[in-house]
Amino acid sequence: MRILIAEDDLTSRMMLMAVLKKQGHEAVGTATGAEALAALLAEDAPRLAILDWMMPELDGLEVVRRVRRERKERQPYIIMLTTKCEKEDIVAGLEAGADDYLAKPFHPAELQARVEVGRRLIEMQDQLADQVLELRQALEDVKTLQGILPICLYCKKIRNDKGYWEQVEAYIGHHSDAMFSHSICPQCMNKIYPGEKNGNGHAT
Repeated sequence: MRILIAEDDLTSRMMLMAVLKKQGHEAVGTATGAEALAALLAEDAPRLAILDWMMPELDGLEVVRRVRRERKERQPYIIMLTTKCEKEDIVAGLEAGADDYLAKPFHPAELQARVEVGRRLIEMQDQLADQVLELRQALEDVKTLQGILPICLYCKKIRNDKGYWEQVEAYIGHHSDAMFSHSICPQCMNKIYPGEKNGNGHAT
């Protein structure tokens, strides 16, 4: 998984990237809040991000707020990384839109566990988004017939919305994706070709 590391301290950033690469992830590093915001708003943005709270240009909270406000689809999973460990700080980070919280100095095993939680949630969100997209496409492709259809008692034509009478197959073809193949039922066969029987006693 591609993971964004937004940390202005070079040593901390390189350490985080090394740990994540060792765990099998692709780490992308940025040093400022503005760079982090640009990366998370890009079309190919990483799906998971670890943001330091205090960064130049934009702090982590502002980055989170703007990402939540400006990115409409495929929201990233965001972990706040900071020395601010008071309950009020944790609440502020979560209210801004962060998904999780990791205190400095971090333990590699804890980092791995929290990243794994994010990865699982991202997979679930992607599966749900794909299912919603498939459903929307299916609904766009399907046309349904609803309501009461005015049909002639004798010729069986149906009156359309414009007041014109159409053959049943023409009306259904205009209002659905159904296709017709014409044949003759046994009753009509006997009427049209009376007396013609096959070896089984049925009209041919």
